[in-house]
Amino acid sequence: MSTDEAPSTSTRLEEWAQLRADHLRPRGDRPPSSARGMHHIALLSSNVEATIGFYQGVLGFPLTELFENRDYDNSTHFFFDIGNGNLLAFFDFPGLDLGEYAEVLGSMHHIAISMTPEQHREARGSLDRHGIELDFEHDTSIYFRGPDGERIELISDPLGHMYGDDVS
Repeated sequence: MSTDEAPSTSTRLEEWAQLRADHLRPRGDRPPSSARGMHHIALLSSNVEATIGFYQGVLGFPLTELFENRDYDNSTHFFFDIGNGNLLAFFDFPGLDLGEYAEVLGSMHHIAISMTPEQHREARGSLDRHGIELDFEHDTSIYFRGPDGERIELISDPLGHMYGDDVS
């Protein structure tokens, strides 16, 4: 469906209300999650050095480990600390033609990473100093692209909140 064919928000309000009524339970009525949290999300990297330079050098996410990927010979698996015990991981797959980043069904739209307001301002300044073009900026969020086109959001709302609302 092209953007021109997408339904307007007003035509989906009833659908959203029905989905909330069918599936969204008040906090006290929800069972606890079966998960402990996000261990890591793994993305693909076309260039290990450039990826480390961007995530560690520009965004300030320390590289925590780097080793051979057990699933593919000669492939690198490496991790960055994104706070709160969470990791952002990458693989490179030398010799495979992975193509350019694309948003397709089942793929990633963006990664949203929470920062304190002060860290958020510092990251915004670092993006400017490194000439990283922003895709979008609104209140507590800035969106931009990583070295392989991956969309990243830095949000200064605390974990579990979005634009002042509790979403946990």
